[in-house]
Amino acid sequence: MRSKPIVLKLGGSVVTYKEKVLSPNYEAIKRLAEEVARAEAQPLIIVHGGGSFGHPLASVYRIAEGFSDNRQILGFSKTHEAMVFLNNLIVKNLLDQDVPAFSMAPSSFIITSKGRIQTYNYKPLIKAVDMHLVPVLHGDAVLDFDKGFAVLSGDQIVAHIALKLKAEKIIMGIDVDGLYDSDPKLNPSAHFIPNIKLEQLEKLKNTLTRTSLIDVTHGMMGKISEIILAIRCGIPTLIVNASKPGNIEMALKGEEVVGTKIER
Repeated sequence: MRSKPIVLKLGGSVVTYKEKVLSPNYEAIKRLAEEVARAEAQPLIIVHGGGSFGHPLASVYRIAEGFSDNRQILGFSKTHEAMVFLNNLIVKNLLDQDVPAFSMAPSSFIITSKGRIQTYNYKPLIKAVDMHLVPVLHGDAVLDFDKGFAVLSGDQIVAHIALKLKAEKIIMGIDVDGLYDSDPKLNPSAHFIPNIKLEQLEKLKNTLTRTSLIDVTHGMMGKISEIILAIRCGIPTLIVNASKPGNIEMALKGEEVVGTKIER
């Protein structure tokens, strides 16, 4: 067994149907649980996005803007509870495959400041990994020192965990094959990027910022911004299409898989 964990991110666009509120993709969740089980990757930490569970409620109640109205309090609770529901569903599917999944809500040990992780107690997470459990975290509505509350993305969590636990690598499972120089769903001539170094990645991020190109997951620029520090610290990242059967299993096993490899 490896001494350093793999941090696996399962995108909300993969585990839910983002076009319909509160709609889990049961088939994908079951399949991904089976792939994780077959890969037998240990130690492993899983973080999943919110998709149609977190984003719609957070938007309706303006959670990302912070506290300004007492009516948001109920919305804050509803947003968190929606993410817990999705998390429980994913954990149950993993348990059905005999993966020792262990739900951990980030809001229980992380507080942000202006939306950025400020204080955290990672001792329970580290202990869970030491006990050969598979912690399953998620994007969450969390308390915030400055704004009252905030939306904490799964991508920010992934980067922090990877740095704190000195991860072997990060695997980002999204709904396309990896990074492109433009949106392949809109541009048939979009160029796929199978390998990219940190310097090139930072240039790509700047290009996305200047041109306002829509990324294929409507958050690729944000993902890049979050993972750059981890990559700069020597943690390689692989972006793969988790919607394609077998990709996550192969990525966890370290086998060759179509995706974008990002290294320092």
